[in-house]
Amino acid sequence: MTPPTLHSGQAGPDKTGVNSLAGTPAAPMSAREATGSRRRPGRPRVRFDAIDLAILQQLQSDCEITNATLSQRVGISPPSTLERVKKLEASGIIKRYVALLDPVMVDKSICAVVHVTLREHGERRLQEFKDAVSRFEEVQEAWHTAGEEDFILKVLVTDMTQYETFIVHKLSMAPNIGRIRTSFALSTIKDETRVPLDAVGPDAIGYAEAK
Repeated sequence: MTPPTLHSGQAGPDKTGVNSLAGTPAAPMSAREATGSRRRPGRPRVRFDAIDLAILQQLQSDCEITNATLSQRVGISPPSTLERVKKLEASGIIKRYVALLDPVMVDKSICAVVHVTLREHGERRLQEFKDAVSRFEEVQEAWHTAGEEDFILKVLVTDMTQYETFIVHKLSMAPNIGRIRTSFALSTIKDETRVPLDAVGPDAIGYAEAK
């Protein structure tokens, strides 16, 4: 899928007079932030104003929205909206635009959650397994985890025959496999793609200092 239809034009200042903060590292953390923040070490703190947040919410709900409609919904001019979207894309905050398919409609109704424990845990051995799993098209998501197992995989297949083939001829052949344990999903209760934005908006800890 192509990105949303965005009309070109020279970007000008927002009619609100607020400059976009998308993708811009803020000032060093205050003492309040240092004690209350749980952000990942080494990652720059990013803050968004209300318009940036509105743009991200709209695009997470409908990435095919036109720039003209988007600008009307967030309350700024089309050129300013386009400039903000381009900044969000360039900074990597917007990773890509995709079509989300219904697995059942494409005959991938069996979802398996596969827990994998490795025999050895050296850096090279871990990377070998990561590289192998990344090549399996049945694996939709893979997490390196802390706990009893080393990795958790989300696997989509058509039927149990395909799952057996995946386990026997693919996953079990991956390097350094120790143990495999599988759970099967009976139904989907929630399947959300939107990322919460409560940590980067005006109400987040340290926003006033960052401004």
